[in-house]
Amino acid sequence: MHRELRWKIPLILFVIGGFSWLAWPLEEKINLGLDLQGGMHLVLEVEAEKAVEFSMEQRTEDIKHALGDEDIEVDRVILNKDTNVIRVLLVDTIDTTGAETVLKNYTALEKKNVLRGGLELVYQLRDDEYEYIQENAIQQALEVIRNRIDIVGLSEPTIQVQGNRRILVQLPGVENQEEIFKLLGQTARLEFKMIDESMSPEAAKTRGVPAGSELLEERVFDPTTNKLIETIPHLVKKRVLLTGDMLTAADVRYDQDYNEPYVAIAFNSLGSMTFFQLTSDNVGKRLAIVLDGRVYSAPVIREKIAGGRASITGSFTSADARNLAIALRAGALPAPVTMLENRSVGPSLGRDSVEAGINSIVIGMVAVVVFILIYYRLSGVVAVGALVLNLIILMGALAYFGASLTLPGIAGIILTVGMAIDANVLVFERIREEIRVGKTVRAAIDAGFAKAFRTIVDANVTTFIAAIVLFQFGTGPIKGFAITLCIGIAASMFTAVFVSRATFDTFMSRKKIERLSI
Repeated sequence: MHRELRWKIPLILFVIGGFSWLAWPLEEKINLGLDLQGGMHLVLEVEAEKAVEFSMEQRTEDIKHALGDEDIEVDRVILNKDTNVIRVLLVDTIDTTGAETVLKNYTALEKKNVLRGGLELVYQLRDDEYEYIQENAIQQALEVIRNRIDIVGLSEPTIQVQGNRRILVQLPGVENQEEIFKLLGQTARLEFKMIDESMSPEAAKTRGVPAGSELLEERVFDPTTNKLIETIPHLVKKRVLLTGDMLTAADVRYDQDYNEPYVAIAFNSLGSMTFFQLTSDNVGKRLAIVLDGRVYSAPVIREKIAGGRASITGSFTSADARNLAIALRAGALPAPVTMLENRSVGPSLGRDSVEAGINSIVIGMVAVVVFILIYYRLSGVVAVGALVLNLIILMGALAYFGASLTLPGIAGIILTVGMAIDANVLVFERIREEIRVGKTVRAAIDAGFAKAFRTIVDANVTTFIAAIVLFQFGTGPIKGFAITLCIGIAASMFTAVFVSRATFDTFMSRKKIERLSI
């Protein structure tokens, strides 16, 4: 046996077995996309300007309370919503310096003017803060909508930002559309509750949940793949001590000593008092941060916290901390959301599309196989075997990554079939050329694979780069096409070059072949 075959054949068998196991049963492992399964297609628009307006209204109220806490006499604090300008009208100029000191704490505002000898202070929202609030409004709305959809338990929903302020929602397999509309119209609710430490969650499952408590789950995701790692149960007291209505900010900060990310949160005046009392009464106990009935974090209260500001620390990556900050801010939709488009794809259309797609693959495969077997004779059998393995790898990879199969994805599969055969054609034609010039079968095979390899790599790499660009910048259907194309190209490189060569080497090692059927 050829020396290299000792590891090539086991590797090929391992790949065949592994990807076959991943793909089987196919109908359970491959999720169908919206165009094949039917469902809902929604386009929502977030009125981001309203988020800025709400934020300025909150800041105006906070400034009133902050000035009052410093015993500064204020006539009025006026907000101009059109220009995002806050005017502080003082009673006495003696308070001008004190008022300016208080307003310095509001770093999102910049001082524009001091009028009437110091009785009127004019502050405006910074331009970069204006953009930041709008961008966060989109992300908050995205998180709220995603939480709503998760309740339904649909497989492979598509929820993503489209353009500057629009959100695309595609829900395959939806039957009750009214439920979806209701869920999207609800207000997300952020709650702070105490962990019930009277028994463990496991004991509560066995012996029953104590009165006044409930079992809630915390889901832990892999920061790299974003896949669910584990679900942690928590026994949580039902009493709500604080709600997200009192939260004014949740931002990602970094520790100065170790540069580790954490989430800084801030409450309004009422929330500050409530939070101070809550932490004073529960030092050493765990506080559950609950969003829509799911625990996001359960930190230990180390000390009583005054001033309405706190931090949530943990083994966060920057992405983890950012996602938690968004979740904390997602206690309510930050701005009104308008439905711009609502389309339904019927299941009959999806079924017809599936049948048409399968028929196209089968007809294309049969046509290619017949041509290859007639034109390349026994060597064509090698190409057909490589093609079948290519499809097994493709289906197994799609199942492993949890990708949804769409009509563009089927088109990618069909294109992959053609490219896989194309690579074998290049090799076979090179082998024919070498045989014509009088080389032996063994020498012709070696030269054919060697000379065709560079051409195959060039063609596949350029197509692979194009597929990556399509995936990066394309929308849902284009991404589906790009995913199947990328996987198919990688599979065809393996099957056409590696598997086909190993097959020829296997036959050549068993007996001396003087004439090749090609």
